[in-house]
Amino acid sequence: MKRYITLLTLTLSISTFAQDFDKNLATAKSSYASGKLEDARFAMEQILRDLDAAIGKEILKMLPAKMGTMNVNAADDNVSGGAGIAAGLFVHRAYGTQPKTATVEILNNSPMISGINAILSLPMIGAMGGDPDQKQVKVQGYKSILRKTLNSETGKTDYELQVPFNNTLLTLKVDDTNEAEILNFANLIPLSKISQMAQ
Repeated sequence: MKRYITLLTLTLSISTFAQDFDKNLATAKSSYASGKLEDARFAMEQILRDLDAAIGKEILKMLPAKMGTMNVNAADDNVSGGAGIAAGLFVHRAYGTQPKTATVEILNNSPMISGINAILSLPMIGAMGGDPDQKQVKVQGYKSILRKTLNSETGKTDYELQVPFNNTLLTLKVDDTNEAEILNFANLIPLSKISQMAQ
């Protein structure tokens, strides 16, 4: 709830957002007062969706413009809010061009978060799988899962890093890379600031 109030303060200066917010808030209040609870809920979901999208735009501003030699593909940026469905905030950013690319995705209320947290908090679960291509690492103090895969089409090694914080999952995927490079890229991302914004 704190993130919504904080973000609301930051974004009310944007007139279109403020107008939509005010309109949806007025609709929610009047619908609730007249007993139209379904309409009130829908208007509140719109407010939350708009807030998630505004938070996503702020997070995009925090992400690096480059990862190594790969420039951001701003045209591929995607931000959405999904109140009322399994996921809330969603942020996607891509870097580079084929064959060397990277993507950052941030998903609030990810369905995978509990499984990843179980693996990270109970090392026996991870060890029982015996997957030599998966290991636990720490990035900026956050326990994370690092997976390596061999791309059968290119013959190159790709990596995926999953960093859970609270109810949010950040996934960094890099094609044709190595462990040191993906971890260097991960350290370019301000994880603690994103964690605060995405709560």
